Amino acid sequence: MKELLNNAGLVGDIEDSAIIPVPNTDLVMVKNLDIFTPIIDEPDIMGEIAAANVTNDVFALNVLDVSGMLVFLGMKKNMPMRIAEGILKGIRNFIENKIDSKVLGGHTIYSEWPLIGGEASGFVDKNKVIKKNHVKSGDTLIVTKPVGNQAIMAAYRLQKNNPDLLKDFSKAEIDKSIDLAVEYMTLPLRDVVKTIHSYDDVSFIHSMTDVSGFGLAGHLKEMLQKSKFSAEITKVPIFKLARELSYDFGYKFDECEMPETAGGMLLAVDKKYAQEFSERLEEEFHVANWIIGSIDNKDKPRHVRVSKSVEHVEITSI
Repeated sequence: MKELLNNAGLVGDIEDSAIIPVPNTDLVMVKNLDIFTPIIDEPDIMGEIAAANVTNDVFALNVLDVSGMLVFLGMKKNMPMRIAEGILKGIRNFIENKIDSKVLGGHTIYSEWPLIGGEASGFVDKNKVIKKNHVKSGDTLIVTKPVGNQAIMAAYRLQKNNPDLLKDFSKAEIDKSIDLAVEYMTLPLRDVVKTIHSYDDVSFIHSMTDVSGFGLAGHLKEMLQKSKFSAEITKVPIFKLARELSYDFGYKFDECEMPETAGGMLLAVDKKYAQEFSERLEEEFHVANWIIGSIDNKDKPRHVRVSKSVEHVEITSI
């Protein structure tokens, strides 16, 4: 991706959202655009997942309040109106009831393939922005959602279209993992930001990003993009059956490069404060989280390695 941007003359650091100074103030506007294709048939749930995917990148810059969302919807001419309405209701529910914001408008086109997403923005003091590329040696890595949701959702699709390919798996177990993956995908990252804003001094949080299309290791590499450091992953929280399904479907499970949708927040935190921060996330703000590794200088710069003794923790509840 960085090579593509450079070749197009769009040189700059890779961040989750655009950061735009507001003239004559200490504020910056953080703006994100995200559009993708559906992964689930239930329109209202798909709307919530889309809204989470759009807003996660804004929260990843330490923005507490999303000012609003502009919705983009691409739909076939023969799409039943109830589906479009369901998607919009799901987006509205997430935006209004889960993150206390507003749907401000949007744009709709006819498309041969459904497209869902939009734009979200928010404001934050320029001194409180937490970018993704300022890791320090010894930092502790924390993630706030399990990984493997795309392997789980591939099983969701196969259950409907080609269930014979899942004959070696328990349908009841797959259904449980699908339900849990959906719960996590529709869970906003705002409470992570609330936790951060509960501190007077947040300088101990050096870098932050959300985990999405490049997977856990891919986004960790982005955090290393300008550093001389490497990183090691020693523990990975996974959805039950994510490992087995990933092997069957060809996802890069062992390399931690499975793509995610609306994944968790990945943070690089000063190791002296990591345990207390992890406990505050869990106990005061009810954000599940796992310490998964560290930043070091034991390998070539910007290299992410998965420990040979990596611990996979199966997550079965939210």
